[in-house]
Amino acid sequence: MPLKTLQIPTPDGLADGFAAFPEHGGQHPGVLLYMDAIGLRPVLEEMARELAGHGYYVLVPNLFYRYGPAPVVEVPEFIGQENRVELFGQLMPMVDALTPELALRDAGAYLAFLTSQPEVSAGPVGTVGYCMGGGLAMRTAAAHPELVAAVAGFHPGGLVTDAPDSPHRLAAKLTAEVHLGLAEHDLTAEGIAELGRALDAAGVDHSCEVYPGTLHGFTMADTAAFNPAGMRRHWERLLPLLGRTLGKG
Repeated sequence: MPLKTLQIPTPDGLADGFAAFPEHGGQHPGVLLYMDAIGLRPVLEEMARELAGHGYYVLVPNLFYRYGPAPVVEVPEFIGQENRVELFGQLMPMVDALTPELALRDAGAYLAFLTSQPEVSAGPVGTVGYCMGGGLAMRTAAAHPELVAAVAGFHPGGLVTDAPDSPHRLAAKLTAEVHLGLAEHDLTAEGIAELGRALDAAGVDHSCEVYPGTLHGFTMADTAAFNPAGMRRHWERLLPLLGRTLGKG
């Protein structure tokens, strides 16, 4: 699949990123893919290409663009226990600085850019997120219910918090169908129940599933958390969701 590097205009400057899309031309439904906390790197390019191969235009922005173009920090080829602490020591200040207000300001710009691309067909789009990106995918869908028809979050973070604007408290604003694929310790049983109650009360068509035997980060093949069975289940849930909601069933 072709991969194109991009500069995305935002209210706070240009965000770098990339897009993957089918090589045979034409127009395709758009998907905004939110990275995990580790940032843009080859494994995300591979995942975007895989999704594009199923007929989607996939936009992947650098969420940390305010600190410079990706890679904002040096990312090892493989992330294991021996280098994880040092790496996340560099990343977490940027994660914490990306407030919901900043993220939503960016989200509007990302969606405007995505839907303006000549390769993107008219109609609804999907938001997909990994790790920190799972909560951002839900926030984006809640802020743009007229546009976002599908939300998927895998090993998502920050879905259920005490904050007044916790993603689970935004359920009433969603019109999208939602799938959340959790690692075994991403949420407590109480957190999963609270999330389910919020989505049920809002009438959101959703599924929330704990993928057995998985650790946080199970989709990321360049980390020690990678779980091939979890990755397969991720595709088995994501592709039908996008097919149902974006007109490629």
